[in-house]
Amino acid sequence: MTPSKLVVGIDFGTDSVRSVIVDAADGKELASEVSHYGRWAAGLYSDAARNMFRQHPLDYTEALEESVTGALKALGRNAGTRVVGIGIDTTGSTPCPVDRGGTPLALCRGFEENPNSMFVLWKDHTAVEEAELINRVAYGWGGPNFTRYEGGVYSPEWFWSKILHVLRADVRVRRCAFSWVEHCDWMAALLTGYTDPLTMKRSRCAAGHKAMWNAEWGGLPPEEFFGRVDRLLREPRARLYRETHTSDVRAGGLTGEWAKRLGLEPGTAVAVGAFDAHMGAVGAGIRQGVLVKIMGTSACDMLVARARAIEGKCIAGICGQVDGSIIPGMVGLEAGQSAFGDVYAWFRDLLSWPLTDALRGTAALASAARASLPGAAKIAAIGELRGEIERNMLFRLAAEAEKVEPRDSTLLALDWLNGRRTPFADHTLKGAIIGLTLGTSAPKIFRALVEATAFGSRAIVEQFRRQGVSINTVIALGGIARKSPLIMQVMADVLDMNIRVAASEHACALGAAMSASVAAGVYPSVTEAQKRMSSGFDLVFTPNRRRAPVYAKLYRKYASLATALAGLLRPAQ
Repeated sequence: MTPSKLVVGIDFGTDSVRSVIVDAADGKELASEVSHYGRWAAGLYSDAARNMFRQHPLDYTEALEESVTGALKALGRNAGTRVVGIGIDTTGSTPCPVDRGGTPLALCRGFEENPNSMFVLWKDHTAVEEAELINRVAYGWGGPNFTRYEGGVYSPEWFWSKILHVLRADVRVRRCAFSWVEHCDWMAALLTGYTDPLTMKRSRCAAGHKAMWNAEWGGLPPEEFFGRVDRLLREPRARLYRETHTSDVRAGGLTGEWAKRLGLEPGTAVAVGAFDAHMGAVGAGIRQGVLVKIMGTSACDMLVARARAIEGKCIAGICGQVDGSIIPGMVGLEAGQSAFGDVYAWFRDLLSWPLTDALRGTAALASAARASLPGAAKIAAIGELRGEIERNMLFRLAAEAEKVEPRDSTLLALDWLNGRRTPFADHTLKGAIIGLTLGTSAPKIFRALVEATAFGSRAIVEQFRRQGVSINTVIALGGIARKSPLIMQVMADVLDMNIRVAASEHACALGAAMSASVAAGVYPSVTEAQKRMSSGFDLVFTPNRRRAPVYAKLYRKYASLATALAGLLRPAQ
C-alpha cells in the first residue's frame, strides 16, 4: 500500500509555535510538538506597563526548528520524505523592519537588543496616537476613506500605526529599515528563500485586514495619503507591494538549508502565510452563516460571505472585510475582543498578588526552606508552590461561580481591560465593574467577568446582524472552548445559540495544513480540503432556556452601561 502524503501546519502563537503533521488523505493529526519562545518567556524586550510587546526573530526560527523536528521524530525515520506541503499561520498584525535583503533588523549588527528592530506583537498598543492620526486623515483629507473596508476605524494594533510609531521613536531604525514585513510573510519568505521585500509574496489576509490593501484602489493607499498622515510613511509605502496572494497559493519551495534544518525534502511546497485566526476558521470548517470564535488570550470572530451577499456594503465597526482572506473566492469578515482569556488571567493574578508577596517575605517559610533545601532548590520550591496555587485558582473560581444564579447577582462588568477591538476599535477604553457590595465574593466577580466577555461577544453578533450579515450557528475553538464548561455555557446562554466545539485541539495548524495541501496540489481548493480533512465536532453547548431570557435583559443593561461609561473610561486628555 502506498504511504499517504503528509502536510505540516505550523501555528505561531503569542507564547510558542506548534507544528502538527497531518495525513492529507483524511486530516488525521499524526504528531505535534510545541516549542516556547525562550526570550519571550524570560520577559525580554517587552514592557507591559507601557503596553509594549516585542518578539525577537530568533525566537521564531529556533522554536520553528525545534517544533518541526520534534514532531517528525515522533513518526520515525523517513517521515520527512512523505511531507509534500507546509502551511504557516502567525499572530497579526505583527510587523518588523527589514533591510534590503529582507532580513529583520534585529538580526543585523548593532540592532540585536533593540526592541524597535524586532517584530511588534499583535497586542502591542504603543501606537494609539498614530492610529488616531490615521483615522483623522482618512476622514478629512478629501480623498477616499481608506478605512472603509477596515470597519471604518483604524487600530493601533495594525500595520501602519505600528510602523509610524517606531519610525517616530527610533532614528536608527528609520535610517536602516528598507521595508517592513508581517510575521506570516517573513516565515514563508525565509523558508523559500524569496526574502526580497519588493518581490516576496504577501498575504492577502494580512494586507487586506491590517494594511488597508484593497483591489478597489489598486492595492495599498497611495503615497499622497500617507504623506498627509506623516511624511515618514512615504518611503516605506514606496517599498512595499501592490499584489497580494491567498493562502492556497504556493509561495515557493523549501530551500536546501531549511530542508536540512527541518528534516524535510528540498522543494517541498510552502503556502503563502496567513493569520492564526483565519486559519483556525478554515480548520474548524467555516462556511457562510457560521461564526467561528477563536477563544484564547484575546478572541477573534470570523465569518465568510459570498461577494453578492454583501455587494456594495461596507460592514462598519469590524476589523475588515477582504475578498479571499479566509476562503479564496469568498469575502472574509473579522471582528474580535482585545482581551478574553487575559481578563480571567488578570483577575487570577490580582487575587494571587498578596500570596505571592507573602511567599516572598514569609520568615517561617524561608526558615523551613533553609533548613531542608539547598540554595536554588528552596527558590524553586516556592515557585512551584505558587504555580500550583495559581493553576488551581481558576478551577476553584469557576466551580464556585457556576453556583451563582445570574438573576441574583448585583454585578455588571465591562470587558474592555485591554481596550475594545469590536464594535468600533477604541483602545483608549478601560474596563469597569459596578454593583459591588460587602457581600460580593471573588467567585461572583469572576462570574461577572465571564458574563462581560460573553456580552462583548454578543455585541459583535449584534453589530453584524444590524447590517444584514446572517449568523445561523457558532463554532468555537481554542483552549478556553475545550477547558472551561462555565465560560462556554454562559456564552451559549448569552448568545442564545448552540455552540459546537471543533474536535481538533490544533484547528489553526490544521487550517494551515489544509492550505498546504492545496499549495502542494493534493486538492484543487480549500473547500475541497475542508471536506476531506475536517475533524468535526465533539462538544455542543446548548442555551439554558431558563437563563437565556435573564441574560437578554442583562445584555441590554451591559449595552446601556457601555454607552454611559465610554466617555468616563477614556484617559483624561
